[in-house]
Amino acid sequence: MMKLSEYVSYDAVGLGHLVSRGEVSPQELADTALRACESVNPHINAVIETWQPERVDVASALALPSPLAGVPFLIKDVGVTMAGRKLEFGSRLSSGFTPAVDSILMQRFRSAGLVTLGRTTIPEFAWSGTTESAQGGATRNPWNLEHGAGGSSGGAAAAVAAGIVPLAHATDAAGSIRIPSASTGVFGLKPTRGRVSNGPALDEAINGLAVQLGVSRSVRDSAALLDAVQGATSGEAFAIAPPTSRYLDQVSTAPGSLRIGVLSQAWGGGRTQPVVLERLAATAQLCASLDHEVEEAEMPLGVSWEAFVQASSVLWAVNIAAWIDDMAAVTGRKIDATTLEPQTLAVYRTGHGIGGIDIIRALDLRNAVTRSVAVFFSRYDMLLTPTLPDLAPRIGTYALGAETISGHEWTDRVFGSSPFTPVFNAAGLPAMSVPLFNDEASGLPIGMQFVASAGREDLLFRVAGQLEASLPWARRTPGTWAGSTND
Repeated sequence: MMKLSEYVSYDAVGLGHLVSRGEVSPQELADTALRACESVNPHINAVIETWQPERVDVASALALPSPLAGVPFLIKDVGVTMAGRKLEFGSRLSSGFTPAVDSILMQRFRSAGLVTLGRTTIPEFAWSGTTESAQGGATRNPWNLEHGAGGSSGGAAAAVAAGIVPLAHATDAAGSIRIPSASTGVFGLKPTRGRVSNGPALDEAINGLAVQLGVSRSVRDSAALLDAVQGATSGEAFAIAPPTSRYLDQVSTAPGSLRIGVLSQAWGGGRTQPVVLERLAATAQLCASLDHEVEEAEMPLGVSWEAFVQASSVLWAVNIAAWIDDMAAVTGRKIDATTLEPQTLAVYRTGHGIGGIDIIRALDLRNAVTRSVAVFFSRYDMLLTPTLPDLAPRIGTYALGAETISGHEWTDRVFGSSPFTPVFNAAGLPAMSVPLFNDEASGLPIGMQFVASAGREDLLFRVAGQLEASLPWARRTPGTWAGSTND
């Protein structure tokens, strides 16, 4: 039996190597991951449910050449369907909903040899910057249990940060990979729109705002995951150019000297905390020491921040309203305060009040933002910003006053708490949060966001590998850590 202290010393690719050499079996790794979950999940509430691995996954992992074959894995409670397993979207309305088929992404997880063992927490319908819900409770930060883990992939990020699994599925429609990654000190990359299929049920999820991949402790794990799941399938509305080589190889490839623009002031004029700005300056200095050309820069959106938030709110509200109607029809439950949280009900009502012309105008505004942002990348190779303007908030503070809030006001709150991330969902660009620092006073992590032009995940992985080698964050572990357990 593998000890937890040994298990957490490996990343996903490292565990995959053990499996390929016959030093450990997929079943033994699954059993160890489940023990890790039993050890720390009562403290952080990151995993909703676990199960024994399906025999077909364990058996196929032994025959696959994938670097991730046999590795324990968790899926998020949204975005991917696994046949015969619950998918509840963090909501009482959807309680018990069980898809009958695997989504394309789930099929690719299986083809990579990943052994799925459970489901991670999200806020209701994934529309919050913290993972706290009436259905699932609050997910706590492994670095400081009084604080949240970010959202909406907070369960995935907390599970990885605490050592339950080295790699977990995550989604991102306004920052939901990057926000929890920054909050919990893990690595998270949001791929280019169209890089990973949302099919077959969806094409451009939330009108193209939502993409999927995962969160990990090491850069190479996310690279290996993207290698395994990238690519369009028949029936997609469009396909983007495939990578010319493996993303896993990019992690150890020198990026050369890049021109990096640094944005320290968030759109909308919100305040970024001094401790975050200090770490941003340190990151810029680190990049300069790695032979990159770094300078302060501006990135005009082409529209006002208020107009951008309003347009984004329109797209979110109509999509959530349709989603809720679909779930109510399937489950037979009423749509009211007994099945939905106040802010979700407000967004639902807002969505039903939006007309077709409003949606077209919102999409036109998104196009204006996309084209304005593209101008920046004609001058720079990469953008550097803080991932978040502040540290992860305390549990119970994010949704204060939600009982009287409107749907548009809720979107304004979400975007105000994470203003650096949603622009790149609108523009469809690849972006990553890199866990370079921790706040000394609270212990909470501070992530830095890097953004590249469309299709340049390869460049992000090169820089991420360079940063990881310079400041190896995996050596830092949180107070709630599976490897600290006496086993």
